[in-house]
Amino acid sequence: MTDHTDPIAPSSLAPSTSAPSSAIGVTLEAILAQLQCMDACLDSLIDEMCQMNTLVGLSVNGKICKDPAIVLVNDFFFSGLNIPRNTRNKVGSNVILLNVDKFPGLNTLSVSLAHLDFAPYGLNPPHTHPHGTELLIVIEGTLLVGFVTFNPNKLFTKVLNKGDAFVFPIGLIHFHFNIGKIDALTFSSFNSQNSGLITIANVVFGSIPPINPDVLIKAFQLDKTVVEYLQKAFVPN
Repeated sequence: MTDHTDPIAPSSLAPSTSAPSSAIGVTLEAILAQLQCMDACLDSLIDEMCQMNTLVGLSVNGKICKDPAIVLVNDFFFSGLNIPRNTRNKVGSNVILLNVDKFPGLNTLSVSLAHLDFAPYGLNPPHTHPHGTELLIVIEGTLLVGFVTFNPNKLFTKVLNKGDAFVFPIGLIHFHFNIGKIDALTFSSFNSQNSGLITIANVVFGSIPPINPDVLIKAFQLDKTVVEYLQKAFVPN
């Protein structure tokens, strides 16, 4: 094969002043990010399905795949979402997260679901999903929902009625509160097979071992007796 490369002129080897090194660095980072995205997109097309192997506990990013030869139709099936859950608890709500741990067919598909029942004035307390954005739709009832952004801490809140939908961006603290006198039912979808769940009060006041009370006293500007009461109230059962 003949080399048609032109000789490099000595002047072309001199440092260029037309493009700052910082700009070149940003360009290289953008190219690398694009290549990584393309690689991820190609990987997602390699297999049509990857059902979770429930016999293997080890996982790196997601769950270990089943042998396609032993995949069953029930890996893609879940029943019982029409059954109301028990809401007789302190907050008056019950959440069923239908993620990859309960539904093997979701593995690697970046989607999951939640079924939420609310007693009158029941609450799904402030919480966050670190791995996914939530899209909620109201099936029955009237809910007050909202999320808080950061920098600045701005509250976005709305009253939802039957048939309304609301989106909660990934990672932001949000809540659902049934403000009606009847039971409420909602469903939420997530763009993750396991969106994660961090309930703020449970984590802060119910950690094991407990956070040093002095930390919480200063952080929340509370009296010591209040902090001690809250830590006792949120001790996991």
